[in-house]
Amino acid sequence: MEFAPNFRDAQAMDNLEKQLTCPICLEMFSKPVVILPCQHNLCRKCANDIFQSRGTSVGSGGRFRCPSCRHEVVLDRHGVYGLQRNLLVENIIDIYKQESTNKSLKKSEQPLCEEHEDEKINIYCVTCETPTCSMCKVFGAHKDCEVAPLGKIYKTQKGELSDGIAMLVAGNDRVQAIISQMEEMCKIMEANGRHQKQELCEKFDALYALLEQRKSEMLQIVTREQEERSQNMRSLMRQYGDHLEGASKLVETALQSMEESEMAVFLHTAKELIKRIIETSEATHIQKPAAGCENMDHFSANFERQERILRKLNFESVGDSEQEEDEDDKEENETELAENVLEEEKSGETNEEAIEVEDEAGNPEDVGTQPTEATSHMLLTHGGVKS
Repeated sequence: MEFAPNFRDAQAMDNLEKQLTCPICLEMFSKPVVILPCQHNLCRKCANDIFQSRGTSVGSGGRFRCPSCRHEVVLDRHGVYGLQRNLLVENIIDIYKQESTNKSLKKSEQPLCEEHEDEKINIYCVTCETPTCSMCKVFGAHKDCEVAPLGKIYKTQKGELSDGIAMLVAGNDRVQAIISQMEEMCKIMEANGRHQKQELCEKFDALYALLEQRKSEMLQIVTREQEERSQNMRSLMRQYGDHLEGASKLVETALQSMEESEMAVFLHTAKELIKRIIETSEATHIQKPAAGCENMDHFSANFERQERILRKLNFESVGDSEQEEDEDDKEENETELAENVLEEEKSGETNEEAIEVEDEAGNPEDVGTQPTEATSHMLLTHGGVKS
């Protein structure tokens, strides 16, 4: 009666032993057991033997093929010692060896019942889930319990344990595959992160370069206008200086003529001096700098809108780009329309203003009516230069 259960149990143990056999040495895995990227297991010694057979040193990287599936295994600089240990298989081997030892001990020493001496434990109480003897079922604590043959329960639980072990091994393979997949995802994630950071830096660098370019261009506009106005002012200063020098010499000549006591001699030169003095006096009121020509307020810049846009810089989702472009275009058109209206109003005010000077008799004259080149250079108003 007990031959069949023992035979099936031995067959199950043999099947488990085959699963724990190394494909290289054909022996049960010896510790430590390493797991390959293809999820197959090898003894570390056997894996090292295969690795060294290719002429590669132990402490360097290299590659070899799995003896079970021929999958190429790539090793890092640690070689075989860089492979991960399969602790679950090692624990299963320990349990298997311990179970084999216990089985041999049970064959030689069958346990006895504690309540009934000399009675062997030969049945299993299904109700209490514990092995017991026949006397306990007839007269003892298990007389009202359901019992079953010990061999049947042994076979059932042995099969359940074997299935559980196989399920754990299969689950370990799946978990290891998921771990490998997540490691690969982490590598891809890091590569994508580096790419996005590089692209972001390039875009910010381009924005910095554009700001520097516009800054340089706007500074050149202010510098050019400043130099032009300064040049015109210095030209006018030279004209006034020449006039002042000529007037001073004329005054000195007139004072010398006033000291002449002879009337005939005085009258001989006085008429020409008076004419020159009148011409010189009239010339002092021909040109005059325009009021406020030293101001550079029309070059003021307002970057509030740009600052608001820069403060809103962020990563965009799908569809945000087109919406932001439409809003920016709308705001830009409104700003441009307002600037055009302001320029038209400023242009109208400038055309109505006239730069006036007073002549010797106190009558105003429009500088714009004078045909001299110096006068045209002095028509510098706030609306005369566009930034």
